[in-house]
Amino acid sequence: MSIKFDNILDNKWWQEIAVVAFSFTIYTLKNDWMLFSSITSVLMGIFFYCILYMHAQFNRFFLFPILFKTRRPFTYLVLTLFGVLVFSIVLYEITMLDMFSSCHLYQNSHQRSYLYQLASVLGTLVCILSPIIVFKFYRIHRKRTEEALLFNQMQLNSLKGQLNPHFLFNTFNTLYGISLEFPDRTPDLIMKVSQLMRYQLESNSKQCVSLEDELEFINSYVQLEKERVGYRCDITLDSKVDNENAYKISPMLLIAFIENAFKHGTCAIEKCFVQIFITVEDGQLHLHVVNSIPTKKTDVVSTKIGLKNTIERLNLIFGKNYTLDIQENKNTYIVDLKLQLKRFA
Repeated sequence: MSIKFDNILDNKWWQEIAVVAFSFTIYTLKNDWMLFSSITSVLMGIFFYCILYMHAQFNRFFLFPILFKTRRPFTYLVLTLFGVLVFSIVLYEITMLDMFSSCHLYQNSHQRSYLYQLASVLGTLVCILSPIIVFKFYRIHRKRTEEALLFNQMQLNSLKGQLNPHFLFNTFNTLYGISLEFPDRTPDLIMKVSQLMRYQLESNSKQCVSLEDELEFINSYVQLEKERVGYRCDITLDSKVDNENAYKISPMLLIAFIENAFKHGTCAIEKCFVQIFITVEDGQLHLHVVNSIPTKKTDVVSTKIGLKNTIERLNLIFGKNYTLDIQENKNTYIVDLKLQLKRFA
């Protein structure tokens, strides 16, 4: 129902019909000619309305551009007043013709006065131009909104396009490190990497995926990292979700923070830890990631694309409706992210 209503609002012909119906109704309420059974009175009433409508359209198509395009409000006001005066005189002179002697229209003395015709012209002009202006600004606002959404979507697709190779680059580095130390486990790990890649490719064309699938993807990635550094790293992954199937999330929105924790928190042979806590309650997602900072770091290849792109995606998707707190001290690096998830319809 709302889609049909939006289509009507976007259709200029339907808008024009609505404007005519509205102004014509106001015009008939203002005049009593519709109460007469005389066809002549009705036809003369329609004739008068057509004159008023022509005046409004003249203002709309010839004077409006002066106000909106050239931005000269004083000139527009002067010409509008002049047009009102001219059309009021025309209507007044018409009511003075002999043909109105046998017509019930405008028989009262006040209705045949010049001031009455002036009020009719002004009133009809306002009744016609007001909804036209409202529809005009509605179309402008909707067009700008659609352009902004399209631009945001293009940016999101671009960011996701940059993030995917970045993720694969890090994953293959992990696989390479494991294959050097544990070559017999490489086939199984290649299968896990294949599953990660499959999810990445399948979710790339989607705006949202289920939270359950995203958490399963994160769990698979953490299991892969455990194979690499599990013997010297204390890894914790704890997720508490009230209903995983009820929520949706932008794909691969959280993985950059977890990648970053493993990349920089385990870049030494000393004892280390990575702690990941994910909770969802009433749609409020809270990601808390803590990793140790080694005292003696090995060289880490970092393009810094992951975190930067993820933050830009958060800004595009949620605007100011999320909180991200990143703290770094001598021993630990902490990421605290809170955002509101959308539910599946």
